[in-house]
Amino acid sequence: MSMSEVDWARRAVPGVQALAPYEPGKPIAELRREYGVTDIIKLASNESPLGPSPQALTAAREAAAEVHRYPDGNAFELKARLAARHGVGAERITLGNGSNDVLALIAQAFLGPEREAVFSRHAFAVYPIVTQAAGAVARVAPAHGADSDQPYGHDLAAMQRLISGRTRVVFIANPNNPTGTWVGEDALRAFIEQVPGDVLVVVDEAYFEYARDLAGLPDASRWLDEFPNLVVTRTFSKCYGLAGLRVGYALSSPPVAELLNRVRQPFNCNAVAQAAAGAALDDEAHLARAIALNTEQLRLMEAELRQLGLTVLPSAGNFLCFDVGGGAASVNEGLLRAGVIVRPVGGYELPGFLRVSVGLPEENRRFLDTLERLISAPA
Repeated sequence: MSMSEVDWARRAVPGVQALAPYEPGKPIAELRREYGVTDIIKLASNESPLGPSPQALTAAREAAAEVHRYPDGNAFELKARLAARHGVGAERITLGNGSNDVLALIAQAFLGPEREAVFSRHAFAVYPIVTQAAGAVARVAPAHGADSDQPYGHDLAAMQRLISGRTRVVFIANPNNPTGTWVGEDALRAFIEQVPGDVLVVVDEAYFEYARDLAGLPDASRWLDEFPNLVVTRTFSKCYGLAGLRVGYALSSPPVAELLNRVRQPFNCNAVAQAAAGAALDDEAHLARAIALNTEQLRLMEAELRQLGLTVLPSAGNFLCFDVGGGAASVNEGLLRAGVIVRPVGGYELPGFLRVSVGLPEENRRFLDTLERLISAPA
């Protein structure tokens, strides 16, 4: 057989053969190429509209002067700052190239053939991706119904029923992306108490900083001493405004962290990212401004979307998921042609919904005005 005739897909491991890659929000440059639009706003990827802390930018520039050197592979300084922030030992921390990377490390270390992961329908797309890539079985729990106070959110009782002797990992996004829904402190704690001690419970808190203000969600990292099977993941990509540098981390028991660090690639968190993330932690005033802006604008956008007659899911993040019915594709196309990028979520089994990130006030105003014109235009 010649090299050109090789069916490489059939030679991949089974979990990868049928895997669909993660599709990020459409980049601005791509929309410019496709439509020739020049005045573009991107409200698709849940990025911080305020951008990074000025202190983080200064630290990044200084670190960039030394990029001919390898970074500190153990990220001593950043881990020390994170350890102080969370009141834990540095041996509990695993750094990642974004929190997505940490989720993949968890799957690599604990999942595989004959093993299972449990997560909810409409949950973050990375959970099924890393589960399938590891060759494990995904056990997907039905979500709450549309009439719930957390519509399409995690049904913890349904998830509990799917846990078996083959379960190794349970993924819970709190709040969840793309729905924005959340689980309260009492319910989450009760769920973790019921999970067998040899099953990892991964609480994904990518939107934690926003959620504490919007819904009073618990800091699950405070429970690490009580639950050795608990893993909490965080990121600097959202509220800290460092999405382009890719810094995330997991907090866990030391034995779990040690296993994750066995499979972690060397230097997976680069020197510029480490420096910027450490400085971002110190700039609490910038973080407070980002949270305040999001709280104000999220509530304004939610109210105006409801005034347009749209169903809007409750959100404790920096985005809203709203139902435009059977016209989601055409509404999204109209927004793109007007230079407004939002996120279709049909891939999450929510075909009638779009997700919009909170931007700057003028960006949000432009989105709302454009959307109103589109949905009020005659068919």
